[in-house]
Amino acid sequence: MFRKVLYFTLFILVLTIYVMQRLKIPLPALVNNYTNDLLYLPLVLGAIEFIIRRLKKDASFTLPLGFVIFLSCSYSFYFEYYLPKINLRYTGDWIDVILYFVGGIAFFFVGRTKRKIINEEDKIESL
Repeated sequence: MFRKVLYFTLFILVLTIYVMQRLKIPLPALVNNYTNDLLYLPLVLGAIEFIIRRLKKDASFTLPLGFVIFLSCSYSFYFEYYLPKINLRYTGDWIDVILYFVGGIAFFFVGRTKRKIINEEDKIESL
């Protein structure tokens, strides 16, 4: 339940920032330039994990660290290297690259820590 509430809250936050940017409502520079980059990968990874869990009918499925790193690399390359070369609307920023990785790694370890706590609670209940 906590994970769903967190995911929904992050989604609403990202959506609100995006709408405010489109409406040209002034935002603090850190929020305007970096918040969505930090939260983007956890949202994408959460959606991917949710879909795979439903398709496999396996509530305990988790994405491997290698996939998280691969997706972080892919988004970094595409949005911070490739797109700025072909479209003036995009600019490459190394801070964004770092934020993609921080968001992806945070998603991985938050999910892993939560699973560890749940497994320990299950062991205690079975005693």
